[in-house]
Amino acid sequence: MYQAIQELNKEKGYAITKLCALAGVARSAYYKWLNWTPSAREMEVRLLAKEVKLRYDKRKGILGYRQIRTQLNRKLKKKYNKKRYYRIMRALGLKAVIRRKRPSYVKTPEIHIVENVMNRSFDAHSPNSKWCTDVTELKYGNGCKAYLSAIIDVYDNSIVSWVLGRSNNNKLVMDTLKKAYEKNPGVIPLIQSDRGFQYTSHEYNRLHVKYGFRKSMSRVSRCLDNQPIERFWGTYKSESYYLTKYDTYENVLKDVSEYILYYNNYRYTERLGGLSPNEYRQAA
Repeated sequence: MYQAIQELNKEKGYAITKLCALAGVARSAYYKWLNWTPSAREMEVRLLAKEVKLRYDKRKGILGYRQIRTQLNRKLKKKYNKKRYYRIMRALGLKAVIRRKRPSYVKTPEIHIVENVMNRSFDAHSPNSKWCTDVTELKYGNGCKAYLSAIIDVYDNSIVSWVLGRSNNNKLVMDTLKKAYEKNPGVIPLIQSDRGFQYTSHEYNRLHVKYGFRKSMSRVSRCLDNQPIERFWGTYKSESYYLTKYDTYENVLKDVSEYILYYNNYRYTERLGGLSPNEYRQAA
């Protein structure tokens, strides 16, 4: 209302007295508004709100107030609490993208099966001691499907290796495992997987014998037994995959590659002391 009075006075030359009378406000109240200057705290909140909006838009709305807090506190070298970011985002009408429900999969025949050795013990005291692996489906174009296989290190939640393929077959999983060992020769992690056909196959068992890693498999219909990699699928899809329509396989490949680069090197989390997975890994 005061803004309208100011604009009409400047643009049309209408008298302030008449405009205030028409609006039903006291002339003194208008001049008080006109001469008001924000306090240092209010200026600080305004500047922080601007940074929040810029960071939110830059990551296409995927960040909630916790991630915003971690990233901006690091950038600005501040220690603002989560409540301040929550209030600012609520005032700006900003919300993180909501995750979609993970699709269910048909159970496949089992050959080489082992017990759930990891038993949801997702604490690791050194890199490459516990890995989790899985395959997820990514749709593109007119009903086409790509399949992403990945291995995550429980120690720092970094993606150790990944492979995208057009078919959900044994080669996809074996290539992912071979790629992980090319980067980390000689390690002997405990590897958690589900009981999918690739992980119970003769081929996977041969790699188990070759590399000497220990196997652990989730119980039937217990996705939380493989929580670290399941959580990564949810994070990737809500923060990147669900935000774009992909016309080609190459589009999906580009998105996966760019996101995992961002996730490993620039996605800072409170759990890792405000560091990215690779920063935390290097510090170890």
